[in-house]
Amino acid sequence: MIRIGLTGSIGMGKSTSAKLFAEAGIPVNDSDAVVHDLYSGEAVSLVEAAFPGTMADGKVDRQELSRRLTGDPSGFKRLEAIVHPLVRERERQFLEHQRQAGVDMVVLDIPLLFETGADKRVDKIVVVSCDPQIQRERVLARPGMTEEKFNMILSRQTPDAEKRARADYVIDTGGSIDAARTQVRDVIADLRHKPSIEK
Repeated sequence: MIRIGLTGSIGMGKSTSAKLFAEAGIPVNDSDAVVHDLYSGEAVSLVEAAFPGTMADGKVDRQELSRRLTGDPSGFKRLEAIVHPLVRERERQFLEHQRQAGVDMVVLDIPLLFETGADKRVDKIVVVSCDPQIQRERVLARPGMTEEKFNMILSRQTPDAEKRARADYVIDTGGSIDAARTQVRDVIADLRHKPSIEK
């Protein structure tokens, strides 16, 4: 079973690309979705203990947590120490389930693939990229996004050029959705024509 690591900087179109892999029948484990789930489940009390006042209605208030981290970026290390082990366990369960189902490849959608060393847990790396101006327009159009927050997020991410240099495949999302879909299908076809990878 080939483990594809899918990553890309904020606003590059990674979530859309993940949906295109799923549309093509490839199971996807979405780390962001897992975190979202944890923030209304098992991570709530742990996050509240580390960041008092970030819980609301039994869930982690993501806006408040984001505000705290923007004001004090040193908190990221504490948050990651709580969340990353829980995300890794969900990933392990996903891989085991898919292995038992006999699928030939899966996608691990991991925003901080290089930054957290997750690139060592995958067989092939797909980086999603686009022109920086398109990226900027997409991100600043998001609700609640500011220049300060955007720059803070970028500062924590491996530069796009370095990601592309370390990728096995690059998907350019600067064009149409159909163009991206074709690139995703080309990646799948190419991997299926190569000898199987097993670690």
